[in-house]
Amino acid sequence: MKSAGTAAAAGGEAVESGRVAPRGLTALLTTAMAFSMMQLFLLGALGPRLVDALGVSPTLLGLTTTVGFGTAAVLSPAGGRIVDRVGPRRSLVALLAVSGAALGLAGAAPGPALLLVAVALGGLPQALANPATNKAILAAVPAPRRGAVTGTKQSGVQLGAFAAGLPLAAAAGPLGWRGTVWVASAAALGAALWAWRALPADPPAKAGPALRAPAALDGPVPWLAGFSLFLGAGIASVNTYLALFGARRLGMGPTVAGALVAVLGLAGIAGRVGWSRAATPGRAPWLPGLLAGGAVGAAALLVLAVRVEPLVWPAAVAVGVFAVSGNAVSMVLVLQRSAPGRAGQDSALVAAGFFAGFAVGPPLFGLLAERGRYGEGWALVAGEFAVAGAVAVLWAVRDRRTGRGAAT
Repeated sequence: MKSAGTAAAAGGEAVESGRVAPRGLTALLTTAMAFSMMQLFLLGALGPRLVDALGVSPTLLGLTTTVGFGTAAVLSPAGGRIVDRVGPRRSLVALLAVSGAALGLAGAAPGPALLLVAVALGGLPQALANPATNKAILAAVPAPRRGAVTGTKQSGVQLGAFAAGLPLAAAAGPLGWRGTVWVASAAALGAALWAWRALPADPPAKAGPALRAPAALDGPVPWLAGFSLFLGAGIASVNTYLALFGARRLGMGPTVAGALVAVLGLAGIAGRVGWSRAATPGRAPWLPGLLAGGAVGAAALLVLAVRVEPLVWPAAVAVGVFAVSGNAVSMVLVLQRSAPGRAGQDSALVAAGFFAGFAVGPPLFGLLAERGRYGEGWALVAGEFAVAGAVAVLWAVRDRRTGRGAAT
């Protein structure tokens, strides 16, 4: 299959005339997104077991998220340039192979030190995930279908959360937590082989200097990165500590506490697909602020769940439907607004803000969780979501005044 293409009318990337997307492309991209963050979802879902087995404190559990996403945030700008240069097939194979290696190393960790090394290695797949999958969509999917495909593949992250929170967390009973992580590692390596065989060959790698142009400061990328920073800080705290909150504060067993993560994941899948389909060019700029407002309400339910335990379940659903969906809508906006040749880099810059938030949020929450002050921790999350909403609304108002949204 050829790699060259003609310029697309929407999305700013080359799409070959008459090109048909490879069979199973959406499923493959969804799988890649799931494995890009599987490691950290597993650590969150298995948190109660890790605390006991490896002597990992709640603060150190938050540090694993900091190391993983801090690495991803640092690598993301370079990752975007790499994807634009080498193409989506090579990038997706590398993403899945490194994910498998990082999971295997985590399963072999005798203590917290090697666990942190494995988590740092897992930052590379996260840095490649959004640029590589977005690039694949722009190369092979017609413009009218990109929103739906983007929402579906972004839901892969929450599919990973569901898998970590329910079947894999449940398997930790008979297999042990190490066996469970190794099963996930083998699955990631199998997916790398799938990507290698299913995707068409990439074109020859492009020269590097032309790919280093900075993002337009008056465009949506800096605003979306700022929105993603605060959104990510709140989501990461929920992902990392929700199961531990259920086990330590609400008295749930490890499997039931892990199911909270699974419920959040299922809700996130539905939310990402639904909201991404709704993100038409005229409506999309207003959706991040709306979703952040819903996320504030979800965090308020978590605050109340400290005293009214059943509220933790609708709170998990609401985090998935609103907070988690915000990242998918951000990626739809990137695809709608990216200049020609910049999809990988723009995706990476927005993702870098998201990952930076994931790195910062859990340690702050962990200081409160260490003292059992979960109510204050969830209030902090609500504040982070509120700031994200403010940034999103300010950009949407500015975008409307300048008329950029109408022209897209």
